[in-house]
Amino acid sequence: MNAHELPAEEKSLQTHELLNKEYKRLKLESRRAPMHELISTMLSHRTNHADEEKAYYTMLEHFGDWEGVMNADVNELADTIQTTRYPGQKAPQIQQVLRTIKEERGEISIDFLADMPVEEAMAWLTGLPGVGLKTATLLLLFNFKKPVLPVDTHVFRVSQRVGLIGARVTANKAHAVLLDMLPKDAEELFNFHKHLFWHGQRICTFYSPTCEKCVLNRICNYYQDVREKGVD
Repeated sequence: MNAHELPAEEKSLQTHELLNKEYKRLKLESRRAPMHELISTMLSHRTNHADEEKAYYTMLEHFGDWEGVMNADVNELADTIQTTRYPGQKAPQIQQVLRTIKEERGEISIDFLADMPVEEAMAWLTGLPGVGLKTATLLLLFNFKKPVLPVDTHVFRVSQRVGLIGARVTANKAHAVLLDMLPKDAEELFNFHKHLFWHGQRICTFYSPTCEKCVLNRICNYYQDVREKGVD
């Protein structure tokens, strides 16, 4: 059996090991406060990091705090986050999220998620408007060290090309498929996510991936079945 024909579970562990060596292991530490992570991730949809950050800080500077954002005129809020894509859609979603948290918890805080079981926390978060699996898993992994796996476009692309998931697996389904093949340890999952994210940005890019430099090319379906044979 050639290396790229290995079962997906074994290949996922080899991918993890190879990228750990390539990019070095990271310690899982919260990069920002939970509410910051939640709202910023909502703002980040189809938006680059610089514009997301600008929208976030402009919004809080303008309205002062989460209560101010929640009670703001929705059109004025949309204007303050105009550096993001679809501000007219995101503004009412952000306000509804803030209202839901306030009504259910009595304060605008999601620190309670730290003590909630993973499945319950996922269900609660994905029940909020504008919060999908990627946002929920990022928040639970990065801030609360829950054993979940965020799958963004880079993680999804690398996973499909290498052959960890099939061509018909959707991005949403990939969260569960990949998680089932990996250690249920938050720090391991954090490193897997970050390393595939970086690899998708730097090597396994959407256009013109630099396969000859890739440490995964020996086990990669795309490289072995497409690039090596000159199909691409």
